[in-house]
Amino acid sequence: MLSLLHILSYVAAVVAFVFVTFSLANGLLWLAELIEEHSRIAKTVGIRAIYVIIALHLALYFSERFPLRLIAFSIFCHIVYLQNFSSSWPVISLLSPSFIFSCLLVIADHFLWFFHFARVTQEARRLAQTQYHRGGRLITPAEGVHTFWEISTFFGVCVWALPLFLFLSLSANDNALPTSNGPSTPSHSRTSFEIPAAQRERSSLFKKALSFVYWPLGKKGKPEPLIAPPRSPLLSPALVPLPSTPSNGAFGSSDMGYPRTPSPRKQFLNAVEGSGIGARMSLQAPPRRHATSPAASPTTPRTRTFGGSDQPLEPPENEDRTGLGLRVGSGSGSLAKRRTLADLFLGLVTASSLVGNVFPSASKLHGVSRIHEVAFFSLFSSTYDSMITMGDIPPSPNFPDSVDIVVRENPYASPQAPVEHPCAPVMKVLTTGNFYFTPSPQWDLSTRLAVRLRSQDQHDPGLYDDRFIWNEYLARPLIDFRERLDVFEKEEFDRCQFNLLVIQGYVGISKMALPAPPTNGSPAVATLCIISRLSCKRAGTRFNTRGVDDDGNCANFVETEIIFSSEDLCFSYVQVRGSVPLFWEQQGIQTFGQRIQITRPQRASQPAFDLHFHQLEEEYSAIHAVNLLGTKENEAILSAAYKAHLEAAIVAGAVHDVGLSNFDFHQQVRIGGHDSVVRELKNLPGVREGIDQFGFTTCDLSLQEVVIDQKGVFRVNCLDCLDRTNFVQDLLGRILLETFLVHTRREWIYSDTLWTQHRELWAENGDALSKIYAGTGAINTSYTRTGKRTLAGESQYFSAYINNFQDKGKQVAIDMFLGNLSSQHPTTIFDPVHDTVSAVLKARVSEYSTVRNSTIFVGTWNLNGRHPSESLVPWLWPGSSSPDPPDLFAIGFQEIVPLTAQQIVQTDTTKKDMWEKQIMNALAQKPGKPIDYVVLRSEQLVGTALFIIVKTSLLSVIRNVEATTRKTGLRGMSGNKGAVGIRLDYYDTSFCFITAHLAAGHANVDERNKDYQTISQGLHFLRGKTINSHDQVIWLADTNYRIDLDNDTVREQATSADFDALLGADQLKEAMQSGAAFDGYLEGPILFKPTYRFDLFSDNYDTSEKMRIPAWTDRVLYRGEGLDVTVYACANLKSSDHRPVYALFRSPIRIVDGVKRDALSRIMLDTILSRKPGEKLEDKLAKVALEELVDLPPPSSEKNAWWDQPEHPGGVFSINIETPNRHAPKNPWDSPSSIPITSPSSSDEDLYSATRLEPVPDIDVEATDSTKKSPPPIPRETKPKPKPGLQRDMKQ
Repeated sequence: MLSLLHILSYVAAVVAFVFVTFSLANGLLWLAELIEEHSRIAKTVGIRAIYVIIALHLALYFSERFPLRLIAFSIFCHIVYLQNFSSSWPVISLLSPSFIFSCLLVIADHFLWFFHFARVTQEARRLAQTQYHRGGRLITPAEGVHTFWEISTFFGVCVWALPLFLFLSLSANDNALPTSNGPSTPSHSRTSFEIPAAQRERSSLFKKALSFVYWPLGKKGKPEPLIAPPRSPLLSPALVPLPSTPSNGAFGSSDMGYPRTPSPRKQFLNAVEGSGIGARMSLQAPPRRHATSPAASPTTPRTRTFGGSDQPLEPPENEDRTGLGLRVGSGSGSLAKRRTLADLFLGLVTASSLVGNVFPSASKLHGVSRIHEVAFFSLFSSTYDSMITMGDIPPSPNFPDSVDIVVRENPYASPQAPVEHPCAPVMKVLTTGNFYFTPSPQWDLSTRLAVRLRSQDQHDPGLYDDRFIWNEYLARPLIDFRERLDVFEKEEFDRCQFNLLVIQGYVGISKMALPAPPTNGSPAVATLCIISRLSCKRAGTRFNTRGVDDDGNCANFVETEIIFSSEDLCFSYVQVRGSVPLFWEQQGIQTFGQRIQITRPQRASQPAFDLHFHQLEEEYSAIHAVNLLGTKENEAILSAAYKAHLEAAIVAGAVHDVGLSNFDFHQQVRIGGHDSVVRELKNLPGVREGIDQFGFTTCDLSLQEVVIDQKGVFRVNCLDCLDRTNFVQDLLGRILLETFLVHTRREWIYSDTLWTQHRELWAENGDALSKIYAGTGAINTSYTRTGKRTLAGESQYFSAYINNFQDKGKQVAIDMFLGNLSSQHPTTIFDPVHDTVSAVLKARVSEYSTVRNSTIFVGTWNLNGRHPSESLVPWLWPGSSSPDPPDLFAIGFQEIVPLTAQQIVQTDTTKKDMWEKQIMNALAQKPGKPIDYVVLRSEQLVGTALFIIVKTSLLSVIRNVEATTRKTGLRGMSGNKGAVGIRLDYYDTSFCFITAHLAAGHANVDERNKDYQTISQGLHFLRGKTINSHDQVIWLADTNYRIDLDNDTVREQATSADFDALLGADQLKEAMQSGAAFDGYLEGPILFKPTYRFDLFSDNYDTSEKMRIPAWTDRVLYRGEGLDVTVYACANLKSSDHRPVYALFRSPIRIVDGVKRDALSRIMLDTILSRKPGEKLEDKLAKVALEELVDLPPPSSEKNAWWDQPEHPGGVFSINIETPNRHAPKNPWDSPSSIPITSPSSSDEDLYSATRLEPVPDIDVEATDSTKKSPPPIPRETKPKPKPGLQRDMKQ
């Protein structure tokens, strides 16, 4: 038997050599990704492999006489490994008994076999010269000793194969690594979740070990785990409110299962049943609930639900269950894939814990709570209610035991697509233990202390810093609704605490007793708090979100505030961290070497860089950047670009009080250790001056006043802004706190308790921020806590694994939570008043905006994979004498690289760079006065590439530049065909440019039409923006549409310039007329010959064997109000088989005056809400709503009734309800075109006047008669059956 292993050892040696050659780390990560992508097959392979290895152990026992006890122990180990392949695999809880037991057994199995082979080998060497008889022949003991390769192969196959397979399977387990921090995470007793023994299914070890024997015989049933018995599919205690337990307030258990609360959907529908469209909705505080136990504290947090319930509910001890104003709008990413109708969800915080009180000595409570569990309930259906309680949502890392509550399934059953809750990604994001909110009374957790004290009402929930409110997208409709309420309604709304605003980051609070002054013997009680607020403006994971965006928001931007307070003192110190504010990224699989790519040149990225620091100066005054990047190649490139951008900003006057200090953290640690960082950092001139000049904030909490205000902040960064940054911010925070104590309570400087808690909080802060961005704890937290480096801090291996294979799904969940997915649309609360105002604003846009004209050059060229070989000046500067050079160039290429299999798998970008240089060289050769152009954005999809080039002077007015791609080759799997899109906002006009390469072949018209539909419907940008959501859309593409005439006719008419006959047979024109493709688009007059296909460097059409029919394959199509094409032609460049086509457009660019728009909006709002004497506001609003929704039938009389007319059979009046405000996007320009009200134009004086507004008559409230006579009810026997579709029975 070992002879076979001997042969396998050589095969293993070859495989190992190849494996190591291609990097062991990347190989393992690739295998992990493969297991994740084919989890069902991998599970079957893993289970079968266990059976094979068990059989191999038995064969080795009979053939090689291995010790029976070791063979039995190894078989037992593999039976335990089998328990990890449960129904939730590859989701494995690291705290489950089966996984922990498996880890212990594999170590024991390894050492037992290691000692066995070591003993045998040592004994054989000692008796190497002794001969003995075995098996009927004489051999030497040396001949019976197993070789190194045989032993290593045995270990690889029989000992380590399955444990390694289980480790790699953790790639699909997003919650494998616990992320709970500190003692604030509630712990639930496992016994409180136990199921009575009578309800469990029991199985023996022997039965489980031989379960594979029954499978071929058709045995069905659920698998039974060996270590932990299965549990009944009861309701998840972490998600369902439970009756309180008088003894300890913990979760209770019941043989009959946990009680369920009524569906919020039913309560909501019951509450609004029978109300009209214009009915007034009032918000009332929910009724107070009382605990069932007399011993319950009256101050215990109570459950707040939408609609309420009479069932007395109480959360467990130190937990709060509060209504969370989170809503997932219709058409969200997951929802659109799983439902055909729109749905609306209400989110509730179902489990939270109180972190502490930030200011115990203040007159009002400043509590902070951490979110542990949330639940989302549909207001339209009860389909997903069972998922909230059945544990179908992935378990929270804060409650690892809840994984056992998942209903277990037969792994050998036929695969069925599981139904996933549409809000599951959002729920996973919210239950990471890194989200915080303020319980009642609410206060603003998103702003620092000094700003909060200077505000008029620091307890107003409407005042917050939108940089750090993570659920703003979901809660925005409720926030806007609250802003329209009066003072008393706002107070009533706030008392319900219906809308919670949450931050993500870290909040740590520690209370301690410090030495008392000599005059007073009692110790002083102080509170030390660290609040880290992670920005949501450019949110994401480590390798998916880097650098800065066009709005100046940088990745992993965190504002960290240290607050130290006692009865008479209050200290606050603020620092910020953030990614290097340049356009850079890291592509591909990242292991431990950082491959950095700067994606924009300095001139293109300088405006975003300047905007970032300008925003920091406005917020924090002076800024001093501490750059901790090293001198290695990649970090050095980024650091040099950082310095160059800052120097350019200072020279241009874009920033005023910004400094930069470079400090190679790793180099300093290698030279003098971590202790030397403190000394050398303080010796940096810029840091020393910043400490002295910026100072800190001191406050008088009794008077709610700021005594001394901090005058600047340090902006610290490294590559990821995690470990090095947290270490340096810890040092800076301690330096400033020591400075404060020197002037106030000097004796506290020597308190070990204070600095121990300070180190502990900073270590937890580093861990929390690192887990959010990188997936694992910080590396340097061990030194931060104890001053010593330990192996516990070495988490870079887990970090590399998570960043490459788990962050992609996490990034999608974050984008869904923030509303960044392309298929998401915000849901608006039905408000006919403000929808009417938006419609009026759209109609009167000329009153608050101006228009300027802009020239745009658009060109497309199929390069046939050719290199640059001729000047592009004839194409890019066709009208060299034109006095109006283009403001923007949009240039698209197709087949920029040969469409080979190698290019499709791994595209070469060097050709794109070559053509970019060729374009810029041609633009620099403009005749006359030179103009400075810069590449704003470029994108490539295999052979399709798009370049957007603008004047340097326009960079400051072009924003929100985004690029995306869409594959159409091989049914969307290959990029040999597809499209590249780039969108931007030019002032307040949005543009979308698309270059595409559609399906080839003369007869493949349907395929080309399908490619267009795929691109038109599937090419998306962030925040729900599609191609059709832009003001101006321009296609520059190789459409591949041909001419349906014979070859000779086409060539003859093309030579004679008889284009009308050719255009009559043009496939694209036919598709546009029939609506099959490019419906609604326009094209300039074609006055040039067909651009396809020519012989290279010749004016002759194709003379090859195929003799392709000439056609206008290269086209420019456009759509947009006011967009006009002035030139549409082709250039005579001959280096490809296509001719380049270009078009010059003149486009109106709208510039909106926001002040005028807001003033006009206020006038319209006052006009709508104005009432005549005796008129009720409810009646007026109801008429406005009905006028917007439907055109009602004429009033009925005793002689004529609409329900008797033949167009309304059976008395059914079908209404096509198009309510734009229910699914309207944020952009007010997308409001309906029908304007129900009018008002005279307003002058600038009217718009800016705030003291005197003349009433503007606009709504004809008498046009709708509110006293219609109701028709009689339809007789029972004549009532029609309900018809499918959206119909409304107009029985009045």
